[in-house]
Amino acid sequence: MKRSLNLLMLLALAGSVMAFNETGSAQEQPFRFAGAPCADPPYLHCPDRECSGATVINQGNVVEMKTRRTYFLDYPCDLKKGERVTFILSLHGGGSYGNWQRHSFPLLDYVDKYRLVVVTPYSPRRAWSPADDEYLQNIVNSVVDRIGKENIKAFWLAGHSQGGQTSNRLLFTDFFRDRVDGWVSLSGGRLGSKRSEVRTQIPRGSGGGPPPGATAPPSTGAAPGATRPGPRLVADASILPDHHFSHIYTSGEHELPTTGLPADSKWAQKLKCGARLRPWQIVDTRAGYVYDTREQPNPNPVWGFKARPGKADMFIYPDCEKGLVVADIIRIDKGHTEGLEPKVTEELIKLMLSAKGGKLQQTH
Repeated sequence: MKRSLNLLMLLALAGSVMAFNETGSAQEQPFRFAGAPCADPPYLHCPDRECSGATVINQGNVVEMKTRRTYFLDYPCDLKKGERVTFILSLHGGGSYGNWQRHSFPLLDYVDKYRLVVVTPYSPRRAWSPADDEYLQNIVNSVVDRIGKENIKAFWLAGHSQGGQTSNRLLFTDFFRDRVDGWVSLSGGRLGSKRSEVRTQIPRGSGGGPPPGATAPPSTGAAPGATRPGPRLVADASILPDHHFSHIYTSGEHELPTTGLPADSKWAQKLKCGARLRPWQIVDTRAGYVYDTREQPNPNPVWGFKARPGKADMFIYPDCEKGLVVADIIRIDKGHTEGLEPKVTEELIKLMLSAKGGKLQQTH
């Protein structure tokens, strides 16, 4: 009888150990988005030099099921269920593509280190409009539903050129204003500044046609070298929203007018930030991945040249209310289309992560 009892106890103990191991193994399985396989290196990642045209024009491998349009989704391959992350929606510029944006602002290189979930969508018109809003909202809802809004520390919009202007427009819509914690503008408008205060005109003939990152206006018949009129703005960044969020503006030095970067920020004033600190310089020894590789009828520094290493000045407005962040980063000797270098990208991410988030958790 005693031997039988001991045998039963051993069998029960063995069963408990097996159940524990099975549960532990299940808990250790990494989180996966349905229809979005995770790979290391990331899917269609550009090489350090000469990224092919066929690669940068790719529209993504993840399908938004309601519109049947595709997008890119980058996230840590070791992401755990319930792990808290920062969610970023990154919009390409007019005339550009999803994978070009994905490498122009290469957040994909930092998803593991900083626990990011990055969506890079694509507009088939290669320029964003309200017709794309349903598609973007569906993507956001899908990602939030899968992760759980309680696991999203912050939700940011980022956009280059017309994509930045579109981010600005979205911030005035009910869907995004209640969810977005911050906006990174990549030459896409600076809150509180008129366009003429932060952007010089791009000379006609730059890019040789519809460029990656800026909507080409109709031909004016002007000779090469003449300036061309600026495109109609998607949103006027000088109009301040009536709700609060963090804002980071970055631009190439040659995109600025001769007066340079404005000495103050109306958005920083609204958020009751302190006086702008002296710039801190970022030094990159590596170039960005992408630039406008097409033959340039009118090569000029405003539009930008080949991607190359460089320096950038970071200006911070400290002690903003509610833990928000306002900053400017000006990339020295760079123009509109040269992709961001790695250290500049990383410093932008650090600024984003330093800001208070949590708006998504307050939505119903």
